[in-house]
Amino acid sequence: MPNTASTARLNIGAHVDQTDPIAEAKARGTNLVQFFLGDPQGYKGPEIRYAGGAAQLKADAEAKGIDLYVHAPYIVNVATTNNRIRIPSRKLLQQHVDAAASIGAKGLIVHGGHVNASDDPAVGFDNWRKAIEATDLKVPVLIENTAGGDNAMARHLDRIAAVWEAISHAEGFEQVGFCLDTCHAWAGGIDLAGVVDKVRAITGGITLVHANDSRDTAGSGADRHANFGNGNLPEDEFAAIVREAGAPIICETPGGAAEHIADFEWLRSRA
Repeated sequence: MPNTASTARLNIGAHVDQTDPIAEAKARGTNLVQFFLGDPQGYKGPEIRYAGGAAQLKADAEAKGIDLYVHAPYIVNVATTNNRIRIPSRKLLQQHVDAAASIGAKGLIVHGGHVNASDDPAVGFDNWRKAIEATDLKVPVLIENTAGGDNAMARHLDRIAAVWEAISHAEGFEQVGFCLDTCHAWAGGIDLAGVVDKVRAITGGITLVHANDSRDTAGSGADRHANFGNGNLPEDEFAAIVREAGAPIICETPGGAAEHIADFEWLRSRA
C-alpha cells in the first residue's frame, strides 16, 4: 500500500490520549492523530472512551477533517508458536480492526511480533500469512518494524522481506501496509542511510512513518523514544527518512501538546 503524498508540507501528527482525540488534535494544530482503543497491555478488547461513542467520534473527525489511526495493543503477537498467545492475539487483532473501522480510522498499526529463540522463524512468517487470511480487514493493517528481539519478525530487513513474501500469498494482502518507525530502525540495527528505498523494495511502499528519536545507541535493541534533537539519531538521516518516505507522520515522543508542537517545528525546519 504505497503512499505518494507530497512532502512539500509535512503532514505531522502525534500519538495522543484516547479520551478525546479531536481535542488533542486541535491542541497540536494538526489533522492527524494516533491513539489506543483500551488497554495497550491487556486482552480485554477495545474500548471507545470518546463521549458519544464510535459513531460520534467518526462523525466529529470527518467534520473536522482529522485522520485517525489506531495502534493495536503491544501484546498482539500473531507470529508466535505459542497457541495461548497466538489465538488470543488473532482475536484481539480482529476486535481492533472492527473497532478501528467503526470510528473511520485510516489504519491499524500492529507490531511484527516474534517467535521463541528455539523456533524456526519460517513458522512465524507463515503464521503472519494465516493471520491475514483469518482476519476480516475492514481497515488497512500496517505492520510496524520493531526495535528488539533476537527472533523478531520485523526487526531486520531480511525478516521483513520474509514476512512480506509469506503474506503476499494471503487473501486480503491488498489491505496490508508498512509503518516505518525511525527509533525502532535505529535501535534494531538497520542502517538508516537509504532505508526508505530498501523498505520500498521489500514492501512496495511506506504507508505511515512513526517519527521518533532514540535515547539509545544504534543496534541497542532498546525501544526508548526521545524528543527530536535530544536523542542519538543523526539529524540529517532522520530528516531524510521523513522527507523521502512521503507518508503521513506520527510522533510518538514524550510529553504533551507543547512538546509535540516543538517536535513538529524541529522536523519541518529540517525536512
